[in-house]
Amino acid sequence: MWILRNLLFTICIALRCVTSAVGVIHVTGYVGSIVKVSCSYDEGYESYEKYLCKNNCGDSDVLVTTLESRKNKYRIHDDKTARIFTTTISDLHLADAGKYWCGVTRTGKDIYTEVKLKLVQVQSYEGYSESVSCPYESQYQNSLKYICRGNQPSTCLQQALITSDTKSNGRFTLDDDKVSGTFTVNINSLVKSDSGSYLCGVQRNSDLDVFSAVELEVKEWCCVKSSQINGTVGHPLIFQCPYPPQHRDNRKFFCKGDHRNKCTDMVTSQSRFAIEDNGSSSSFSVTITKIQADDTGTYWCGSDSQWSHGNYTRIQLSVVFQQHTGNGASTVETPAQISDAGQYVVYAVPAVLLVLICVLVLIVYKCKRQKIKGNEAVVNRNTSKTGGLEEVMGAAENGIYGNDEVVRYSEKQTSKSACNDYHDAGEDEPDYENCTQSEEIYCNEDFHKANRR
Repeated sequence: MWILRNLLFTICIALRCVTSAVGVIHVTGYVGSIVKVSCSYDEGYESYEKYLCKNNCGDSDVLVTTLESRKNKYRIHDDKTARIFTTTISDLHLADAGKYWCGVTRTGKDIYTEVKLKLVQVQSYEGYSESVSCPYESQYQNSLKYICRGNQPSTCLQQALITSDTKSNGRFTLDDDKVSGTFTVNINSLVKSDSGSYLCGVQRNSDLDVFSAVELEVKEWCCVKSSQINGTVGHPLIFQCPYPPQHRDNRKFFCKGDHRNKCTDMVTSQSRFAIEDNGSSSSFSVTITKIQADDTGTYWCGSDSQWSHGNYTRIQLSVVFQQHTGNGASTVETPAQISDAGQYVVYAVPAVLLVLICVLVLIVYKCKRQKIKGNEAVVNRNTSKTGGLEEVMGAAENGIYGNDEVVRYSEKQTSKSACNDYHDAGEDEPDYENCTQSEEIYCNEDFHKANRR
């Protein structure tokens, strides 16, 4: 059926049977925002079905109708008093640029008004996939198309990121819609360094290539709504995920993973997870029937498959274990606490051993120190005796002691010194009474006489 409709539409275009009271409607939108397309119609068509379509307006090209006022990111409202129906397109991407048709269904030929949507700024976020649309004239349908970075036409083809011949190159893919006269380059997993100027090129064999400029801005991901939730092993858990009212008809999702672009859909992969939508409150509930220990982690819930930063929520789920004590009370212990206890044992045992080693070293050190001090004490006692002897001798020399016996005793103890003194004394002085055998040579009168000779 839609093939026949496309054929009739093409014939109508060829015969210029498309009716438009205002000619072509030009609409300008901004990436990431919304745009409204308003189309008027004549009196008498108030009760007729209205719609917005794209490309050839086949069945698959119809975006939204007044019979189904909301569909994906499109909403339509018919003001029958003013005879104007308005279509709102939200969450604009570069791929949304191009030609549209406002249609009024009627018997025979529908009434169409052409709409050209232009997006003047390309903005996206890190991790997104973004499309760059490059229009060209109909005579270049079979020409080579390509895109490059920078603003140098002379080297653009040599430095092309992708061409219509290759169609795929790493993060870049190219699709050429010859009917609409637009080729689209899609860039996956955007990073901030992708920001900058690009040139869309169309090769002309006999002349200079044709170019159109595109400016791409990739913003850092920010402004994420976050939520912290706790669950208990073996118990159910229910929480809410809000979404914008315009996403009422969007598919809702709940997935797990550290990164929003690489997460596992939990509803389709596990039967324990379920989603229930509540359109009146612009939120949906997520139910986990029985929490498990490995459910701990980061989750993402939302209603926008393009990951617009204001349309999803990041959830950090922490799972705890419930334990019963002997007195009937229950305590809750988190996996982190269990892990911390294990880590404590791992780190505490070496620390205790180190302390014991230090104590043993200190004990050995003290024992050795006491032994050294004991030896020093013996030396000091010997030294003190010697010092006492020297004190007595000094006193004798200075005549402190009046007792001759004391003097004689000190002289006996220092016979060698006395003998040395005798060498300088006169020969009439008497010899010392007590001389040891080893000192007799010094005390012999013949020795003194020899010295005097």
